[in-house]
Amino acid sequence: MASYVQNKIKELFCSKGISLSAAESCTGGQISHLLTGVAGASGYYLGSVTSYAISVKESVLGVDSEVIRRCGVVSSEVAIQMAEGVRRLTGSSYAVSTTGLAGPGGDDRNPEGTVWIGVAGPDSSRAVCKVFKGDRAQNIRHFADCALKELYGFVLEDIR
Repeated sequence: MASYVQNKIKELFCSKGISLSAAESCTGGQISHLLTGVAGASGYYLGSVTSYAISVKESVLGVDSEVIRRCGVVSSEVAIQMAEGVRRLTGSSYAVSTTGLAGPGGDDRNPEGTVWIGVAGPDSSRAVCKVFKGDRAQNIRHFADCALKELYGFVLEDIR
């Protein structure tokens, strides 16, 4: 069953004639799964890149290797470059991305349950960090749900 936000995203994107793509790392396709679970998603959702490997982030999405070296793969800079990269690649109006640590594992800088969510549109991009305290499966679902909420809020602000 689709969540409220998934239906609101579909309504917003279809009514405005705008499109969406996703770049997923730690969510492993969960965002795409949630979006395409709503009938009519093909009216606005173009597709995604599941860039689990750093090499795919760099070669497909165009994430700068120097940014990864300097900031780490779990960072605002990488989340933004992932969203901007998939937006460029697909030609979508907007894009959302995730990079993080679903678990197990983590460190002082990025504990288990950390996700950076990137959103990109025609005129701007931003990233937000969230930390969740679930097991791996719970964290992945939390990450994807939170990414959709961030995307929806970003687009609402952007089109006003």
